[in-house]
Amino acid sequence: MSAGKRSTVLVVDDDAAIRTVVAQALRRAGHEVVTADSLAAADRALAAATPDVLVTDVVLPDGNGLDHLAIVAERHPALPVIVLSARNTLITAVRATEAGAYEYLPKPFDLDALTQAVAGALARGGIAAPSGEGEEEAGHDRALPLIGRSPAMQDVYRIIARVVANDLTVLVSGESGTGKELVARAIHDLGPRRAAPFVAINMAAIPRELIEAELFGYERGAFTGAAQRTAGRFEQAAGGTLFLDEIGDMPLEAQTRLLRVLQQGQFSTVGGTRAIRADVRIVAATNRDLAVQVASGAFREDLFYRLNVVPIQLPSLRERRQDVPLLARHFLDNAAAQGLPRRQLSAGAVDALAAYDWPGNVRELENLMRRLAVLSRDEVIEGDAVHAIIGAGRDAGLPDPGMAVSVRALIERIARERAGALDDGTLYERVIAEVERPLIEAMLARHAGNQLRAARALGLNRNTLRKRLDALRIAVRSDASGT
Repeated sequence: MSAGKRSTVLVVDDDAAIRTVVAQALRRAGHEVVTADSLAAADRALAAATPDVLVTDVVLPDGNGLDHLAIVAERHPALPVIVLSARNTLITAVRATEAGAYEYLPKPFDLDALTQAVAGALARGGIAAPSGEGEEEAGHDRALPLIGRSPAMQDVYRIIARVVANDLTVLVSGESGTGKELVARAIHDLGPRRAAPFVAINMAAIPRELIEAELFGYERGAFTGAAQRTAGRFEQAAGGTLFLDEIGDMPLEAQTRLLRVLQQGQFSTVGGTRAIRADVRIVAATNRDLAVQVASGAFREDLFYRLNVVPIQLPSLRERRQDVPLLARHFLDNAAAQGLPRRQLSAGAVDALAAYDWPGNVRELENLMRRLAVLSRDEVIEGDAVHAIIGAGRDAGLPDPGMAVSVRALIERIARERAGALDDGTLYERVIAEVERPLIEAMLARHAGNQLRAARALGLNRNTLRKRLDALRIAVRSDASGT
């Protein structure tokens, strides 16, 4: 594009309203805009003059926009393409990337994100040629490894789409139950190593003294009980993907050996001397903040940087509530396919599920759907049934994972504020100090400032409460003391 000439964007979408809104936004950003409502119209526009950027929908009246990218790339190899799609699944994101798209934006999309993507495409100035290999339609021969259409999951899909074709190490972070292993499996199943094994190992489930033997294998006689040579997970995953789950629980001595393997690309068995090539892709996962563990000395900094090449942060289910109905129906369908009664959700049940905080995340939702499929007497599950099961779990005094997550977050913040704070003998007092004030203030507010009632609710003597109020300098109206 010559100096002073405005860039031209071709927008292809069969929805007139979307064409109008996108065109207005791009014109405000300083671009010339040409629109088309079909692939045939797009071809005519491309034949008349090559634009600087192509923005195209996937589902069009006369064909599939992704399939059309092969023709576009052949005729206009330097033309960057931005794909828009209401089929906002992981497979669509991967197909768009494989077809050579510069960017993929799911519908509904943010107009600012689109204008930024156009600016980035202009700066980059080109797209990679597509591989030419035919791919199955989403949902045809491939089972969806991840489910969700929320913006948070779209961000995850875009990262996965960019890393499936290479061997970069990926670190997946997120709360327990968010689906970290599903991300690892998606990376494997959609990548070039999919014909080789996917091997998973949970660091938290293996005794410290056995981790190296499990990872790297051992020779006969290497230790008491080693009756024969046994291959470790690195050998078992040769050519494929090794998923290191709960990597934050790995002991330091094993971390040192894993780092050496990642640096050198080879390993030896316990008790062995022969170097074995480590032909695996590494995907690690953790529900801990590894940066905090590095600061406290519990995790090697150099290993952290080796693993954190491509970070993927999985959102909790409460951060993607709009995905709850989709996931719930998926789990009910799975339960029916496994022989459980087929159930449907009423509008009230959907509302009840969406309102819950899901401390156990997707795993908790799946278990609840299976329970409802078994216990519900009617084909349609009502909101009362959902409330009854959720309430029964609370009334049974089951541990609240959400509270545990909150406490862990508090501890991690304390560690960030001061190095060594987790080991200086003051952690208990610091956590209690953080919790005590808001707890007392909440009880006073609940009982309209009445100290006697607040003390009873807290299980404290009224004089004890008064002392804590003085110590914490919490002001209470004199007419609300309860005396």
